[in-house]
Amino acid sequence: MLRSIRGQLLLLAAVWIGAALLAAFLFISGLLEGFVTDRFDAEAQAAADSLIGRLQVQDDGRTELDAIPMAANYDLPFSGWYWQVAADGVPVARSLSLLDGRLDGPEGNLRGASGMDADGAGLRILRQEITLPDTEAVIAVTVTAPRSAIDASLSQITRPLAHALLLLWAALAAATLVQVTAGLSSLKRLRLDLAQVRAGKAERLPRPSVTELRPLVDEINAALDQNASLLTRSRQHLGNLAHSLKTPLAALSNELPQDHVGQPLIARMDRLIGWHLRRARSAGPRSLGQSTPIAPVIEDILLVLRWPMADKGMGAETVLPPDARFGGERQDLEEMVGNLCENAVKWGRSRLRISVAQDDARLLLTVEDDGPGMSPDQMPQALRRGGRLDEQGPPGAGLGLAIVADLAALHGGQLRLERSDLGGLSAIVELPA
Repeated sequence: MLRSIRGQLLLLAAVWIGAALLAAFLFISGLLEGFVTDRFDAEAQAAADSLIGRLQVQDDGRTELDAIPMAANYDLPFSGWYWQVAADGVPVARSLSLLDGRLDGPEGNLRGASGMDADGAGLRILRQEITLPDTEAVIAVTVTAPRSAIDASLSQITRPLAHALLLLWAALAAATLVQVTAGLSSLKRLRLDLAQVRAGKAERLPRPSVTELRPLVDEINAALDQNASLLTRSRQHLGNLAHSLKTPLAALSNELPQDHVGQPLIARMDRLIGWHLRRARSAGPRSLGQSTPIAPVIEDILLVLRWPMADKGMGAETVLPPDARFGGERQDLEEMVGNLCENAVKWGRSRLRISVAQDDARLLLTVEDDGPGMSPDQMPQALRRGGRLDEQGPPGAGLGLAIVADLAALHGGQLRLERSDLGGLSAIVELPA
């Protein structure tokens, strides 16, 4: 996933969205915590003000409360809701929740301080010191709230906030997925168009609607044009080379008597030149974006071979779908089918069968005859250049099967030799569809 552009974009988007929402959660949670604790501090301050309002100084100088405030929170023992009034450090009144305990802690005015009760539970403390008229005693009013109550109130707010941000993260991730998929659809379309060119269903890439891809498509189309130009020049050069080499050899062969000792050498040189020229052609640049119907090529080849077949009384049988196509140039297909058919006509007795099968994965082209065939040990030798098995057999350079094997490999396929049910050789060319 991390090796794809889509995966990298989605991962980065998920990380950055998650980090942004986490930062937002922490920031909002901090604000909410301040709001909640301020509310508790305000309640504690109100309780402290109520206690201060009830303070009275007796004739003997003692400080007392004229009435005990009634509040359910401060009546439950050890609830964490406590208050205490002390004069010069000596408690003069306390909440019922303290029972016989007392609140001890730092002196001075405190607001929002932290502490613990006798059971170790956390408290939030407010402490206020005052001096009443007609007395020199320092009155300390202390009010506490349980930390657990503050945390519970904060949790009631932050939990829905977290759920909402998680849903927002999922929604943004889904939106990012849709956006990235839509944005990369142009690359997918480009890949499909390029596959059409490679399969021979189109010669050039169409100009995309996305501006960023237009320079890339222009470069690919320029490369396709250059490939076609190089192929044309290469074939011209090979044709010139064939003419410049084979013409002098033919002239020399005509000048010498047929029984001259140099004739076999001339024949060998002609075979080698033919091999290397055909090898160079098959290994040279191929034109992309080509597709060739198979049926017309087979018909033309059988038309050329009609006289040799008629001399032997040989009949031809074809089994092929009318829409079968070869993903390459007609010249390459003619070279493969022609060599296989010539070989079958040379060695066959009375029957030649050509069959084609094609599906989405591969193309199978089979040429069979009813000749003597080959043994399994002879088949590898027949695929080597000049690998004739019987020098006394029909004339030929011994190059046909090797050339077919080279061309099949050039197109990503292979040539297999098997025994045919007609009794002779079955040559099967397997190519990608």
